[in-house]
Amino acid sequence: MRYDLVIFDNDGVLVDSEPIANVVLAGYLTELGHPTTYEDSLRDYMGAAVHRVHDLVRERTGQALPGDFDATLHARTFAAFERELTVVDGVVDVLGALRDGGIPYCVASSGSHERIRFGHRRTGLDRWFDDSVVFSAEDVGRGKPDPALFLHAARTMGAEPGRCVVVEDSRLGVAAALAAGMDVYGFTAMTSAQVLAGTKGCFGDMKDLLALLV
Repeated sequence: MRYDLVIFDNDGVLVDSEPIANVVLAGYLTELGHPTTYEDSLRDYMGAAVHRVHDLVRERTGQALPGDFDATLHARTFAAFERELTVVDGVVDVLGALRDGGIPYCVASSGSHERIRFGHRRTGLDRWFDDSVVFSAEDVGRGKPDPALFLHAARTMGAEPGRCVVVEDSRLGVAAALAAGMDVYGFTAMTSAQVLAGTKGCFGDMKDLLALLV
């Protein structure tokens, strides 16, 4: 393995949450008078923290979202996760191989700690990620594409940025990894390789990841 640390994005890479979350978000924005398709939501908000939703709506319409927007979106999203969330196919095999090989790994997500841990408990990934290897944009106060989250994860895990590799599925996440000086591979289960420009390579099946990292 040519890397000292593997950093996974969470939503869409470890747990299959992006389809669920973006259906909920698009529906809620449309309900509030901001027509948004599922495809719009993926393009504009996939991989982003919720403040980006506020920023883009304000920028495009001059209007602020309601004060209870975050709480309502949170409740609807978590209810949908409880019903539908699953682990991404092949992830457990990858994590097992990394653990067996003694390769450190962690997760770094624009989502909240609550969202990450909820998803991991729901899918059984909590046995692979204890609190010491879970990092959220909440830890640094800035979400992707800012590199602060990835740099914080590397520093906490004791790895040099240039010896880290990030596994991402969003344009914002790839930009953050590159800005942090890290290699990044793009997971294309939901995003085209063209959108993930700048990666070392792309793959569409999680079982193919390990071959890219050695």
